[in-house]
Amino acid sequence: MDFFMSRFAAQTYAAMRIVAGLLYMCHGAQKLFGFPLPVPAAPPFILYVAGPIEFVGGLLIAAGLCTRWTAFICSGQMAAAYWFAHFPRGPFPLANGGELAALYCFIFLFFFANGPGIWSLDAAFFSRDAGTRTP
Repeated sequence: MDFFMSRFAAQTYAAMRIVAGLLYMCHGAQKLFGFPLPVPAAPPFILYVAGPIEFVGGLLIAAGLCTRWTAFICSGQMAAAYWFAHFPRGPFPLANGGELAALYCFIFLFFFANGPGIWSLDAAFFSRDAGTRTP
């Protein structure tokens, strides 16, 4: 017997991509614009390099535009954030505060591997990535 939600796999994948992209974009908006929270105390490199990657990358992932390569870049940024900022405080993500960076890293790696899915600009503009791959 099939699980009843199986028929909604494409929609739930698209919803995850959109929500993850918008949440990631909020991290960039905080670093760049002080919105929705004040700019965090961080080195300028973090604010002016990570901020644009998070803001633009989150927007592109949510919109589903250039999804695979954007997700690859964002996944790499989150891996670097984990190893350079969190891992020195200990190896366990829950203890070193790096669980969000690790989770984003693997979510974006999943998007890189699986493409944009439905409800994406990639699917609207490029037929070869028109949501044919679903998780």
